[in-house]
Amino acid sequence: MTVQQIIFIILAAITLGSAVMVVTSKNLIHAALWLIVTLFGVACLFGVLNAGFLAVAQVVIYIGAISILIIFAIMLTRGVGQSKTSQMNSNWAWGALLAVAFFGGLVWLLSMWPGFTTPLPAISRSLDPLRQLGQALVSPNAYVIPFEVASVLLLAALIGAIIVAWDRRLK
Repeated sequence: MTVQQIIFIILAAITLGSAVMVVTSKNLIHAALWLIVTLFGVACLFGVLNAGFLAVAQVVIYIGAISILIIFAIMLTRGVGQSKTSQMNSNWAWGALLAVAFFGGLVWLLSMWPGFTTPLPAISRSLDPLRQLGQALVSPNAYVIPFEVASVLLLAALIGAIIVAWDRRLK
């Protein structure tokens, strides 16, 4: 096993452990903070896989914007952050069993796929993936419409968060 594989396994374990803490934490603020650890672990995994752009985008967009927006929404909604009740219901065992079975099925499917064990071909030095991504995002024949729909969806979510947090007694 190489050093890179060991680092990958450690980062994956930290990411999965913090993801479990996100869904099992009783305090929503703590869950949001564990979400930041999870997203940072994913950014580190992107860094190990030599996907620097995705690592930086993960930190800037998800940790820097989305997670902080979630924390602000929790803090603006009175009484939600102080909830000390369990986040699990009576069917958590069935959900865990289904998740393990689904994971086992995915591992089995990937182990049967011939491309799982073959190495990837080397990428040529003349290839510029960032330029191709930028052209695909603004090209009318590629992803400009989904890109704009996502921005409208985020705006609607922000307006919805403001409406939910609005104190109705001020009227």
